[in-house]
Order: sequence, then C-alpha cells, then structure tokens
Amino acid sequence: MELFDVYALFDVEPVKREGCYVYDDQGNKYLDLYGGHAVISIGHSHPLYVQKLTDQLSRLGFYSNSVKNSLQKELAYRLGLISGYEDYSLFVCNSGAEANENALKLASFHTGKGRVIAFRKAFHGRTHGAVTVTDNPKIVAPVNHHDHVTFIPLNDAEALDEALQNGDVCAVIIEGIQGVAGINCPDADFLVTAKTLCEKYGALLILDEVQSGYGRSGKFFAHQYAGIRPDIITVAKGMGNGFPIAGVLISPQIKPSKGMLGTTFGGNHLACAAGLAVLEVMEKEHLIENALATGNYLKEKLSGFKEIKQVKGMGLMLGLEFNFPIAPLRSLLVQQYKVFTGSSGNENVMRLLPPLSLTIEQADQFMAALSSALTLLFSKNQQ
Repeated sequence: MELFDVYALFDVEPVKREGCYVYDDQGNKYLDLYGGHAVISIGHSHPLYVQKLTDQLSRLGFYSNSVKNSLQKELAYRLGLISGYEDYSLFVCNSGAEANENALKLASFHTGKGRVIAFRKAFHGRTHGAVTVTDNPKIVAPVNHHDHVTFIPLNDAEALDEALQNGDVCAVIIEGIQGVAGINCPDADFLVTAKTLCEKYGALLILDEVQSGYGRSGKFFAHQYAGIRPDIITVAKGMGNGFPIAGVLISPQIKPSKGMLGTTFGGNHLACAAGLAVLEVMEKEHLIENALATGNYLKEKLSGFKEIKQVKGMGLMLGLEFNFPIAPLRSLLVQQYKVFTGSSGNENVMRLLPPLSLTIEQADQFMAALSSALTLLFSKNQQ
C-alpha cells in the first residue's frame, strides 16, 4: 500500500529538533520559520513539555470521555485565566476543522437558524461543515454544497449588514487573521461592527483563532486587539505544540445539552498534558510578549527590503508580499540556506509562523539568509 498523495513535499525529512531548529537525517540544521504550520508554539522538544507528556504517559495515556478526567478541568481553568475568558466553557476536540464544525453546530442549535456568513478567501478546514464556509472551490466537493453560506468581502460592514437583514443567519464566522489567504487582518473597527450587527440580528459571532490564537499575534487571541468578546472561539494549532488537540470556547449564554457534542479522542489525558505544558511554558517564558517584540522587529527590518512589497500581520504571524511568486525563493531558502518558511493561497506571499520563542538573533539569521537568497535568485534570473 502507498500513501495517498496529498501535498507537494520538500526533499527533507526532519528526524530531531530543538527550540527553533530541526535536523534532517543527514545532520543538516534548519531554522524553522514555519513552525510546522503555526503548530509549534513553545519550541520543538521543550524540556518541560517532554517531561509532562512522558510523566503522563507513564501513568495513563488514554481513557474515553465516559469517565472523569481532572486534566480537562485543569486545562479549562488555566486556559480561561491566561486568555481572559474565565466565564466561558471549553469543549476539547482534536483539530481546527473539528472545532469549527462543532462551533457551527452549536450556533445553529442555539439560534434555531441555518444560514452562515463567511468571508472571501476564508479557510476554516477540509471536513464537511468547515469546508462549506471555506472560500476555495478547489477543495469543495459537490457534496459540500454552499447553499446555506453567503460569502462577503473582508472588512465590508455594509455587505455584512445587508447579508444579516433577513434574520435567518445563525453565525458569522471569521478568522482572527486570515492565514491561508496570505495574512489578511480584519480591521478592529470591522470586528466591533460585526459583533454589534450579530447582536442586532440574533446571530452568533464565531472567531476562528485556530492559527492566529495562542499568543501568535502578540495577544492571546488576535481579536483582542479589537476589544470584543465573541460568542464562540475556536483554537487548535498552537494549543498542543504538535500533539493533536483543539478546543471550542463557548460563552455563558450558550448551554449545550448533554449529547449535543461528543468525541472519542478529544481531551484525552496525553492531549491535556500537552495543553497544560504549553500554557505553563508560555507564562513562565513570556512567549506572548516575545512574539510581539520579535514580530515587531521583523516587520520593521523586513519593511526595508526593496523586494518586499508589504509586510502584513501581527506578532509572529507575518506575510511577506513580493512582486513575484515565492515558490523558487522558498525552495532556495530550504535547499541552500536551510530555512523553512510557509506558502499561502496567494502565490506572492510567504508566511512566517515560527515558534513563539524565536529570538532576535534567529530573526537576524533569517533575514541574512533571505537577503542572500534574493541576491542569488535575481542573479540567476539575469543570467
């Protein structure tokens, strides 16, 4: 049996890792500005993280959600404290797509309505419900029909008001920062207006913080720059630092009945141990503050690159927009300069999604590699 062909792969196989670096099977050391697609929040193989998972596995790795699991309650408590959402409840699941599926289901149950408003270029996952609110025809099959979804432009308050006026919308779902689209940020004023309009028309506001949450933006959640409190928040990638875990943060007004939501693997003992370790390291090492400081440093320095049209994003969720497709540049960075970066739905935008522990020195290392790669790339093109 062969693996189902899913992604175009770089010819590199990481076999060990440490902090912001990974090593391949030939012993080459790579600076990781991709973070395993924004998943590695506290750094690869953090000693406390490894210890917490090892200790938990030695006691109990898994049992189903048919019994008490105090780790789930502890995770909910700690997450509430650090995020500022102590009064919300937490449903723990396995992935960002699953979190968004359950968020949409909750909104529909709570309001009794069936329509959803999403945004152009949005990405919310590849499973059935999540992909219906994803604006990418290439990954939406005929079975994933969009009949109940209205897509509107990001930051268009007038279009949002018009789409809500029929009063049949259960939810407006929006990313804290559009990631796959190429790092597009909702305006703070627009998020405030969206919350106000949802309240006016009886819809719930769902903030998809799967990629932009967990400190990546320089605040725990990107939407906190706007000072709003969504009805539902979804989280995943940075939550487990590589261990599959996701969550749905649910406002007190929403009271799910028993059996409405459920999961076999979600919130298992190892997953919760990973989630607790991440929060502990984030607090002890001030990683949210570091993400903001190092991200601002990168934005300032990268804005001086003549080849970069625009630096978008916040914290350590950045998009470098060039005037040319970045695929050859990314390949050169990996092959010759041993640096991982991310692509996006915009072929001209390179995403930077490093561990939140990235240092100024490592940022300088990346920029030196980028400068050399650009020089080499343009010299080759001129030959």
